[in-house]
Amino acid sequence: NREDAYERLVDRLLASDDYRKRVDWTKVFFFFGDERNVPPDDVESNFRMARENLFEPLQISSENIFRWETDLFDVEWAAVEYQSSIQNFFYDVKALSAQAHRIKFPRFDLILLGMGADGHTASLFPFTEALTEKKAIAVDNWVEKLQTTRLTMTFPTINNARNVMFLVGGAEKAEALREVLEGEREGDRFPAQKVNPTDGKLLWLIDSEAARLLQ
Repeated sequence: NREDAYERLVDRLLASDDYRKRVDWTKVFFFFGDERNVPPDDVESNFRMARENLFEPLQISSENIFRWETDLFDVEWAAVEYQSSIQNFFYDVKALSAQAHRIKFPRFDLILLGMGADGHTASLFPFTEALTEKKAIAVDNWVEKLQTTRLTMTFPTINNARNVMFLVGGAEKAEALREVLEGEREGDRFPAQKVNPTDGKLLWLIDSEAARLLQ
């Protein structure tokens, strides 16, 4: 789909000769905002797409890559494991144990998001349970219209980032984008409206087709 095509384009651009030497990739750590409930070698896997178009061309160390453990074949447990891996990376878990009833949300430097034609972002789809999650870093989310469960970071996690960047392209996104940016606040219907960093920057990169209905 168009969303995946743009993500592949960004990955390939970063791995190109023009950009690959501009960043010390040994100091960059990669997490996934969401994932499909498929094995990591499946053609639908977000991890596979990133591996083929970014990680392998840049020779990113596996120690710098944190993927959802979808090969556990237990989607709920995969969400729990991903939350734990994020906490282990960002914090001294032992120091947090005294506040085990509270989740400390990570502070990502950059979260890159897309947006679907229905206004969803990450795997936070309209009218799904995960839209109201306030305590967890990552959750499994049943999506009725797709008849599947997706894995996703939550809005408190996304909105705690230093920088959040949307990449939106294609005429099929135009109506939803107009509603998200200029319409009434209906976050349950257009989840991308719920992205609003509490202490960070929000940037929209939009092509002319997606922007054609904006005032």
